[in-house]
Amino acid sequence: MPSEPLPPAAQARLDQARQGGTWTSGLTVDEFAALRAVGFEPVGQVMGSTVYNLGRFYRASVNCGYVPALFGGGTTTITSSGPAWLGGFGAYIDTLYRARRTAMDRMAAECAALGGDGVVAVDLTIAPFQGAAQHLEFQVLGTAVRARGPVRPRRVFLSHVGGQEFAKLIETGWVPVDLAIGASVGIRHDDWRTNRSARRFAAAQEVGGWTELVAMTRRDARKRLHADAKRTGADGVVVSDIDLRVEERPCTVSDHQHDHIVETTILGTAIAEFRVPHRPIRPLNIMRL
Repeated sequence: MPSEPLPPAAQARLDQARQGGTWTSGLTVDEFAALRAVGFEPVGQVMGSTVYNLGRFYRASVNCGYVPALFGGGTTTITSSGPAWLGGFGAYIDTLYRARRTAMDRMAAECAALGGDGVVAVDLTIAPFQGAAQHLEFQVLGTAVRARGPVRPRRVFLSHVGGQEFAKLIETGWVPVDLAIGASVGIRHDDWRTNRSARRFAAAQEVGGWTELVAMTRRDARKRLHADAKRTGADGVVVSDIDLRVEERPCTVSDHQHDHIVETTILGTAIAEFRVPHRPIRPLNIMRL
């Protein structure tokens, strides 16, 4: 958790909540009842946000790796974990991770300031900052909760699961640890083989190049999710959302040709089993509640 003080607006909001003696939450009645049933109570709604300038890395014109050759022999698929000399997307993904961590740390600091033990029902949004090119706003919003019993977590936990799902985890011997994210961007040049298979009036068939692009980008995102969860010391991840966005861009290497770009994001909650001795995640278990 960062040592920097809370932003003035956040501090004023927390001071008002403490003085008023009332709390707010984004929980439904059923979620509130489920939390109470497993020994937790809400202490207030908390948030964290940051606006990042991604500079030249945002929507960068990245080299697709295409090397002109007879019949497109130089085409390949490149992801965020690809060669550093191609640049761009690796730095873009690293900036996304850094900005997301900043917003989450600020939300965790608000939770701690209210005396909470963790945050449930966390909603993460990433959106362009209106009127400022190359800037993105990262915002996380959730409900801080506190255990009523003597057993308290050693640090603030963050979880996307709502009150009822949180209660199910506790009842079955699992605790949330932190939000985990896996993100990757892949790019592939549309060579003659891809274009032939993708033509409007082509025979029904697989477009192998695009299948490879999607598969490799998803695989890289899952690898990054595993690494992010491993950082927390958790046993597994409960996945909440898998997002895939596709766009086409003019190729920066070959005139009058195009590349396809796929961005994949996987968001979930890293969880740990508390009724057995700790063991690191290997292999990573990904599940849906």
